[in-house]
Amino acid sequence: MAPQGKVYRGSVKDFQGFDANQDAEALYNAMKGFGSDKEAILDLITSRSNRQRVEICQAYKSLYGKDLIADLKYELTGKFERLIVSLMRPPAYGDAKEIKDAISGVGTDEKCLIEILASRTNQEIHDLVAAYKDAYERDLEADIVGDTSGHFKKMLVVLLQGAREEDDVVSEDLVEQDAKDLLEAGELKWGTDEAQFIYILGRRSRQHLRLVFDEYLKIAGKPIERSIRGELSGDFEKLMLAVVKCIRSKAEYFAERLYKAMKGLGTRDNTLIRIMVSRSEIDMLDIREVFRTKYEKSLYNMIKEDTSGEYKKALLKLCGGDDDAAGEFFPEAAQVAYRMWELSAVKVELRGTVQPAGDFNDDGDAQVLRKAMKGLGTDEGAIIEVVTKRSNAQRQQILKAYKAHYGRDLMADLKSELSGSLAKLILGLMLTPPQYDAKQLRKAVEGAGTDESVLIEIMATRNNQEIRAINEAYQEAYHKSLEDDLSSDTSGHFKRILVSLALGNRDEGPENLTQAQEDAKKLADVSSNDSSDSLETRFLSILCTRSYPHLRRVFQEFIKMTNHDVEHAIKKRMSGDVRDAFVAIVRSVKNKPAFFADKLYKSMKGAGTDERTLTRIMISRSEIDLFNIRGEFIDLFDKSLHHMIEKDTSGDYRKALLALCGGED
Repeated sequence: MAPQGKVYRGSVKDFQGFDANQDAEALYNAMKGFGSDKEAILDLITSRSNRQRVEICQAYKSLYGKDLIADLKYELTGKFERLIVSLMRPPAYGDAKEIKDAISGVGTDEKCLIEILASRTNQEIHDLVAAYKDAYERDLEADIVGDTSGHFKKMLVVLLQGAREEDDVVSEDLVEQDAKDLLEAGELKWGTDEAQFIYILGRRSRQHLRLVFDEYLKIAGKPIERSIRGELSGDFEKLMLAVVKCIRSKAEYFAERLYKAMKGLGTRDNTLIRIMVSRSEIDMLDIREVFRTKYEKSLYNMIKEDTSGEYKKALLKLCGGDDDAAGEFFPEAAQVAYRMWELSAVKVELRGTVQPAGDFNDDGDAQVLRKAMKGLGTDEGAIIEVVTKRSNAQRQQILKAYKAHYGRDLMADLKSELSGSLAKLILGLMLTPPQYDAKQLRKAVEGAGTDESVLIEIMATRNNQEIRAINEAYQEAYHKSLEDDLSSDTSGHFKRILVSLALGNRDEGPENLTQAQEDAKKLADVSSNDSSDSLETRFLSILCTRSYPHLRRVFQEFIKMTNHDVEHAIKKRMSGDVRDAFVAIVRSVKNKPAFFADKLYKSMKGAGTDERTLTRIMISRSEIDLFNIRGEFIDLFDKSLHHMIEKDTSGDYRKALLALCGGED
């Protein structure tokens, strides 16, 4: 079932003791008479390999003189029928049917064309072209050309040739040249040289392109995906992104497609069926594990929640198991995680969205703010314009100028004139970053209950200098030490983690490979004799004290050593606030902008908005890395932060947030 030397990664295998005639008879009996035994049909067909199903079709024709697929179509209905019938076709004919459906009639299903042609190997493309000719007596390339246009059409035609280089011997010089050519064809060019993108992404080998993407990140300071989004558009952009994703990891690409097919209201059943059928004998085990790692739930459970009846039962059989229950970790997910570590190790310039205003005049700004608040009513627009377009250092100067000019406290005046979410946002911007963080931490620990998520977010993501400044601001504002308040309001290992972070004594040196290997071994060493106490202590002693560059190396060594991602290991072995704190540290070390992008997305997705989190992150990251967060946001969620804020908030609060956001991606 698997090529020589490779481990089989499909979820459907050859059925042992297979007898085509016996199976044909069983299916005939299941459809004979009034009604049909759908359970028997799905059990049999989903537990046979495609090769065996083809033999059953032939045996059925010999025994009964009837076409099995035609009988199944007659007996079954709806999505269940589409799924079962799709399983009966050889893969190349299945792809041919999907493409024929995608281009027939009014309109074109571009997403289907993209998925199939971007993900198939040279041999699969050749088989598809031949199957299309055999089934429809038409030329696939001619039909694609007749139904598409522009650069999208050109790239599809290139992919249809099935002529991607397959030599794994890579030239470093050519890698550097291709990365440079892509940069010059897009980011460094007025307009875009689409032909260069088509040639390199359509023809070069997968191994070569993976190295090109790594080199591109180094010289451009951003992943190739982000440049494609900025330089290309429409279906052509979607196609090129799909090609890049499939080059990086087909399992990750299909996991994402499956997730999007089921998330939100309604299910994209055609996509779900097509992927579950086409990957069931190729890489479904890898797709399952990447899905579990990326979306923190198993593919099995998502299918279970999103579908019903015999259709659900058949899909679950193709899925082949529940990774939430199994707790396994497969090599493909480890490779995806390892690739992300390597990408995160590349130095990318961090950029805020709020810059110091040119021709700054603190006295003039103070006058504008006073005028906006004097008399009947308040000019919120003028306040937003000044406060969101000045750096924090400039806002501190405005506070002093306002006091000197009017003998009044600007913060008090803003507090009395503004209200609700806008007031919290504007007043937060007027505090210094350490003052603001100190205030957020104080709110998290005072009164009944503790907001552990705020403690984790701030303490896990601030550097030594920021932590020390927060300690000073906290002491000055509340006449208590932050460490004392954290100690009195938390307990156990969670308290120890927070207190360790509050010291602001994390190492700041470079990675040490020998030490990193020892640290990885320490984290990976799980003995049945170990108590949970020693496990958490080991993680604390490394995650809370080592430098970020060193920890990145530790995480890479951990994957090499265990074939597991350290985050996955934490989630499996720990629980509660301790688990959440360690996961936050790991994600912050990996990619801090991605950590905050995820937090922002969760603050706005679904019903209602978590305005406290949204406000806190927009304020605290606006001058540090909000521009980078925007880039990670669109990479992760296929929508811009600007668009989501615009859709999820309203009024002057929205205006102020969008001003901080700094632009639409």
